[in-house]
Amino acid sequence: MKYNRTYNFSAGPAMMPEPVLEEIAAEMLNYRGSGMCVMEMSHRSKVFQQIRDEAEADLRRLMSIPDNYKVLFVQGGGTVQFAMVPMNLMKNGVGCYVETGAWSKKAIAEAKKYGEVKIAASSADKNFSYIPDCSDLDIPGNADYVYICENETINGTTYFKLPDTKGKILVSDQSSMFLSRPCDVSKYGLIWAGVQKNVGPAGMAVVIIREDLLRDDLPKFVPTYMSYKTHADNDSLYNTPNCWAIYCCGKVFKYLLDNGGLEAMNRRNQEKAAILYDFLDRSRLFTGAVAKEDRSLMNVPFVTPSKEQDAEVVAASKAAGFDNLKGHKSVGGLRASIYNAMPKEGVEALVEFLKKYEAEHA
Repeated sequence: MKYNRTYNFSAGPAMMPEPVLEEIAAEMLNYRGSGMCVMEMSHRSKVFQQIRDEAEADLRRLMSIPDNYKVLFVQGGGTVQFAMVPMNLMKNGVGCYVETGAWSKKAIAEAKKYGEVKIAASSADKNFSYIPDCSDLDIPGNADYVYICENETINGTTYFKLPDTKGKILVSDQSSMFLSRPCDVSKYGLIWAGVQKNVGPAGMAVVIIREDLLRDDLPKFVPTYMSYKTHADNDSLYNTPNCWAIYCCGKVFKYLLDNGGLEAMNRRNQEKAAILYDFLDRSRLFTGAVAKEDRSLMNVPFVTPSKEQDAEVVAASKAAGFDNLKGHKSVGGLRASIYNAMPKEGVEALVEFLKKYEAEHA
């Protein structure tokens, strides 16, 4: 069946692969003969246990996650992780953060509630339009970890080389680039990702954490639910988890495995991004907002010469069948999020629209 679907360039919740949505729809009323929808079934049932276990196993295979790392499915998305990271990892009460945009700033503000935060590097001087040099960071000896937002969804920058943490634990928020390219998990102590951008429905984060970072000796003020060890010890079933999100993410994990894995996704994402960036580099009206060497393959912010024209383009794009091209309220302009599920045809259609607009208005 064909549906009248728009090209949705939202930064999240975002597009999911159509074959995955069709499979979910087919199982909506009766999941594999169970007589019920996944949203209706007990998280303690054997049927859901298999869903959870398959999701974890497929993610481990997809990312080649080492055996000494735990995979957790935690409710609450990124905002909860901003607090859980310092609550669980601040043994000495010191966290180093690289400030590269809106989401790292939010993480910094939250971490300051639980300990000392040292800004090891920042790109604030140029409105977060680049990734700062992280090859020789000033990291104090008592630092507990170094935290990065590996892809800034709002500002459109990404790391193509990880920081030298000088032996300290590397923590990464991968929300808006999770599963978009290969990842050597062993280089990190902890990876977390809100799933609503590149994997599944909102309301959950995937956490990949090295086992030695799970602690029994957390401060008494840390709620039981906010302990990573609580989730690890209970296979993410300490309380009723976001069963629907786990189920949907599991479908996406299988879809990625069946379509070439992360190497194939990376090639497709590079190809898609090149189509849009090549146009922006040649355009007389539209300008990319990020240093070329640090451009995200997932989130592409750009501007016209004025805020008024930015708004005009957003309105015209909506009328033409493109959705959610308005830039984040904190930075303005326009932004196209072109995650794994965005087809190449969607990016090509957007570029054709922008070319037409430019020809008529430049």
